Amino acid sequence: MNEAPAATSTASILERLTLGWRPWALLGALCLALYLPGIAAMPPLDRDEARFMQASRQMLETGDFLRIRFQDEARNKKPAGIYWLQAASVALFSTPASNAAWPYRLPSLLGATAAVLLAFGFGARIVGREAAFCGALVLAGAALLVAEAHLAKTDAMLLATIVAAQGALGTIYRDARDGRHTTPGFALVFWLAQGMGALIKGPVTPLVSLLTVLALVIADRRWRWLRGLRPSWGIPLAALIVLPWIVAVQGATGGEFLGEAVGHDLLGKLIGAQESHGAPPGAYLLLLPATFWPGSFLLGMAAIFGWRRRSASAERFLLAWIVPSWLVFELVPTKLPHYVLPLYPALALLIGGALVAHAKEPLALRKRGIDAAFFVFWASIGGGLAVALIALPLALGDSLQMLNLLPAAAIVGFGVILIRQLRQGFGATTAPIAAALALLVFAPSFAGILPRLDGVWLSRSAAALVGSHASQQGGVIDTVGYNEPSLVFLLGGKIRAAGAVQAAEDLAAEPGKLALVAGSDDAAFRAALAEHGRAPLKLGETSGIDYSRSRRRMTLALYSVAGG
Repeated sequence: MNEAPAATSTASILERLTLGWRPWALLGALCLALYLPGIAAMPPLDRDEARFMQASRQMLETGDFLRIRFQDEARNKKPAGIYWLQAASVALFSTPASNAAWPYRLPSLLGATAAVLLAFGFGARIVGREAAFCGALVLAGAALLVAEAHLAKTDAMLLATIVAAQGALGTIYRDARDGRHTTPGFALVFWLAQGMGALIKGPVTPLVSLLTVLALVIADRRWRWLRGLRPSWGIPLAALIVLPWIVAVQGATGGEFLGEAVGHDLLGKLIGAQESHGAPPGAYLLLLPATFWPGSFLLGMAAIFGWRRRSASAERFLLAWIVPSWLVFELVPTKLPHYVLPLYPALALLIGGALVAHAKEPLALRKRGIDAAFFVFWASIGGGLAVALIALPLALGDSLQMLNLLPAAAIVGFGVILIRQLRQGFGATTAPIAAALALLVFAPSFAGILPRLDGVWLSRSAAALVGSHASQQGGVIDTVGYNEPSLVFLLGGKIRAAGAVQAAEDLAAEPGKLALVAGSDDAAFRAALAEHGRAPLKLGETSGIDYSRSRRRMTLALYSVAGG
């Protein structure tokens, strides 16, 4: 009986919140509150993040900003854009000699924040200001985006280029359908984003835009609106951004870069499950309730809303953004959760549109069964997350802190609130609830809970062990049985993977040299050292889980030689 006045009041509050500078300030503050905690406390993660960080460091150390290398190995997989951004961040705020991770992660934090703000800015033109604000709130707190904002990789910055390109494309498309003129500035943004996206991660940004355009042209059977993209000067502009680097890197690598990046890395992912990252079609859909959490309980509502309004220009564009690219990603054999991140802004804007539509017209989108089903998924994931954040420290030998209970309490408390909203149908107030829940769960997790899991951060404890005996170190350290990229970064790249026999020879020949030996290779190392007539001197040991390879705990011992 009171739903209509409540909906009117909600719509009025939402309208006031989205006036002027307020939404920009609120979204910016939310992003910083979500993405800053833990950016310095979290150790480097294996394996991709640490490889990016070490390669960016080596660019600064060598002054070679064309060839991408991880130690002595050429890393001809991704374009140089993200390495340049990370190197610039380190040059501004740190030094290559420092093992601090946060300067390398700063571009990802800025990329994620830019993606959220761009989703609101362009979304306001496509779906309306209130809907775009609600969608941006949900997007900012999505688990996958929060994680990528904390990692020194390509995907958060790539998302910013995709939102810029797709936002400009959506504006041009909607203006054309509504008979409005679009200024050339949007075409400029589109092509600049294409070029920068290609420098960040190759074909992903152009692919998403191309599939969106094809879907719209097929659905509408009209293509003249594409003139608004100004391709006559836009395509050369995008090429001008990318081609100079391609020519330079091909020359610097003897023509090897494109052959490996396209022939091995890209085609390898399209043909087979590269690096054991395979999964059947449908895997991303099954993961979506977890990777989009805590806003995932609204996905059913958004799907109904989008389908019912599929003829409207805004919703048609968002569906064209999501559906064809999602199908392509599902069909590619190699699968990693972040591959579908470029589609999350469109999902979030659909959610925003659905929430605002319900606030203005209660019960129009009610599908109790679907809402309830998605809420069950949401509650299962939230419950599992709450249990994990409490149980993991205990399982790894740490004591339970009050901080560990905060996410669990937030999940339970907000779950009760959402159950009450479920009965009436979710409205515009649900978006800030999802954002607040994300903040209460993810901020303490990244700031304090995860960094304290010493049993998981084996490289961190191993680097600390080596650092405590730095005065005995003689140049490069041999590592036997454990050579994760995170350890390479934390030891400044001054490590070499060696077998037990080689490490024993090195220690026997070079007094003062150190070797870090895994427990499984300890006996072989000692035996090889004995053959050289030298006795091992154990300087200390540490243990933990090499999560990149196994869940089993392993021990690392630091050795020198007696009398060395």
